[in-house]
Amino acid sequence: MSDAKPYCYIYPHPAVTADVVLFTIRDGGLALLLIRRAQAPFAGHWALPGGFVDIEEDLADGAARELAEETGITDVALRQFRTFGAVGRDPRERIISVAHWALAPAEQLRPAAGDDAADARWFPYASLPALAFDHAEVIAAAHAHLCRQLADAPLAIGFLPPTFTIAELQQVHEALLDGEIDERNLRTWAVALAGIEATGAQRSRTGRPPAQLYRARDAVAGRQE
Repeated sequence: MSDAKPYCYIYPHPAVTADVVLFTIRDGGLALLLIRRAQAPFAGHWALPGGFVDIEEDLADGAARELAEETGITDVALRQFRTFGAVGRDPRERIISVAHWALAPAEQLRPAAGDDAADARWFPYASLPALAFDHAEVIAAAHAHLCRQLADAPLAIGFLPPTFTIAELQQVHEALLDGEIDERNLRTWAVALAGIEATGAQRSRTGRPPAQLYRARDAVAGRQE
């Protein structure tokens, strides 16, 4: 009797990995988490957290597991945004990666290297090191996706205290964009402004007029939890 399983074909199959682009704001600028690879290929190089998805594992579960194993970070909302499958992107074999992204305040994230990661560290988005595989392309695509998300949701509010000034909102918004608010980003700024309301209170400033304080609208605050 044959041990062959039904629907198991003889032609080669690609492997599947899940990679994670985790953004935050540190020192007033956009930052993301990288791990230093401890194993070949690209041993010693910086790369995104991620790895092979187990045969009976959901993609989202694989991404969360790899992030936890390599960085110690858990309980962040990971979202798929794109698949990367260029031939030759990995020297080991044909590998297709399903990329995930997340955005969370830095105080909630305390990376600690583990598993096959020799180190885990935050890097400013504007000055990333040389990266393994095609991870520079993955990161650029993730940031472009983040900027598009800003046009639909006031994500900057999640990085602000309960009450804040317009200037503070602008600083966070520009950090996420990694650029100034210009004509191309006016729509995203309009969305950010639509998600806030005046508190009626002001903050005093030495040598300057008081600054009006704002807060997230109730519906927005609830969506950010």
